[in-house]
This record gives sequence, C-alpha cells and structure tokens, in this order.
Amino acid sequence: MRIHMLSIVLAAAGLAVSAQAHATVHVVTTVPDLAAITKEVGGDKVEVTALSLPTQDPHFVDAKPSALLALNRADLLIQVGLELEVGWLPTLQTGARNDKVLSGGAGFLDCSSFVTILETPKGAVDRSMGDVHPQGNPHYLYDPRAAAACATGIAAKLEQIDGGNAGFYRTSLAAFLDRLTTARKRWEQQMAAFRGRPVITYHRSWTYVLDWLGLVELANLEPKPGIPPSPGHVVDVLRLARAQGAKIVLQEAYYPDKAGALVASKLGGSVVKLPAGADVAAGETYTEHLGKVVDALAAAMK
Repeated sequence: MRIHMLSIVLAAAGLAVSAQAHATVHVVTTVPDLAAITKEVGGDKVEVTALSLPTQDPHFVDAKPSALLALNRADLLIQVGLELEVGWLPTLQTGARNDKVLSGGAGFLDCSSFVTILETPKGAVDRSMGDVHPQGNPHYLYDPRAAAACATGIAAKLEQIDGGNAGFYRTSLAAFLDRLTTARKRWEQQMAAFRGRPVITYHRSWTYVLDWLGLVELANLEPKPGIPPSPGHVVDVLRLARAQGAKIVLQEAYYPDKAGALVASKLGGSVVKLPAGADVAAGETYTEHLGKVVDALAAAMK
C-alpha cells in the first residue's frame, strides 16, 4: 500500500488516539529483541510494539497501516540502526506524522550507538558486493554484552522522557542486567568446550554471537550477503567444511532451508535454525530467547 494511502488511514482514525490519556510511555521498536529488552526495563510504565515479527527478515518489513498508527502515537522509536531497517523504516517515519520519532527527534533512539560494531567495511561499498552494510554488521543483538549496553541506553532514554519514573527504570535496569549477567556466565560455561569450533552460516547474522562464544565462521552459504546460494558455491563450501571439520549450519528460520539441509546432511551434521528474535507476544523474554539459541548451539556441537 502506498504511503499516501496509509496516511489517509491515519486521518480516518481521527485524533482519538492522540486524545487518549498517556498513562504509559508508548514505545515502538523495529525488532522483537529490542521490544523484549524494553519491556524488561520499562515494566508496566511502558507499552511496547515491535514492527517486525520473530519470523520475519528485519531487512524487509511491509509498511502496514498498523505500523503507521503505532508510530503516530509513539513517544519513543527504538531502532537497531546500521541501515538494517533502511529499506522500510524511513517511509513509516515520515508517514506517521509524528516529529518525535524522526531520526534525531526527541523520541528517537538508535541502539547501535551503544555497541562496539564489528565488520565495518574499510573501503568503498557498492552493490557488486551484495547487501553489505556500509556502517558495519547490524546483527549485534545475538550478543548479550551488546544487549546489556542497549538496555542501559534504553533506560537512560526512558528516564529522559518520563523523569517521574526515573527511579523505577534504574531499578528495573539493574535487575535485568543482573539476570542477564548470571545467564551469560552460565552460557559461557556451557559453550566453553566448543571454543574454536568451525561453523557454516547462511547469512552473516551470527558474527557477534560467534565472537562472544569463540566459534569460527568458516563460510557463508550466501556467496555474497543477500545473494542466494548457487550450486557451485555450495560445492566450494562443502569442500572447505570437510577440510576443516565443520558440520554445523546456522541460519534464521526465515531463510530457505534447502541449501543448509543439503550441506548439513553431506557433512553428517545438523542445521541450527532459529527465529530472528524473542516471541514477545507470547511473553518470551530476551534472556529466554537467547538461552534457546545457546542450548541449540550446544546440542548441535555435541
């Protein structure tokens, strides 16, 4: 649906939304993991909506009327950044008729500013290289260290917007960080025996979790980011994997599974296939989701 038609939906909805009493801070996030983190930090002081589902590729999200309505009434928009959402979010921001959520606005937060970014290209980037992110790899939310930094930044922004509840946000943040730190130590112990193991990934989504856990990304099934696997490239990956002893393929569930399943079967290994984020609608927390990622990795490694 074109953006001017979506704007008509906003007008048709009237000003009833903006006339509602704001008992809570209305937060919109671009991905489910940011929504999960915000819920834990904000508690009952926030109402959180994620614009994408854990089953969706966050590079490609439809501009729906419901997304425009959510952004129209939002006090805060939180994005991953590093151009992960560049193909769809700017259109929604301008169409929502809410200056607060425009980039640089009072109600806008780019969480990439809190994170140590990996894989920042050193030279010029062009389309011949595939869907390379010129500002660096945006898939940092698989790393709990990055999630902790994002939570701290989110809490600070909520304090700025809702100063009357500053103490609540600080207490909730401390509790979340304590839970996450405890879980992270447990996960690191769980995966310690597998440090240095080579793995194959479909897309370069796993850079941060592999860096955190000390695993080695041997190859990608995509010959270039965003380019589907070709038969010739799959043969090259198999040859390299056999030479290096790699048997595990990592990929999000929204990617086609034919190539990954073929490679894993040829290597006598398995595919670790996971949703892109926490199932917030079902009440899943960030820590619960990441625990499932680590458990799946550990099970495949064994």
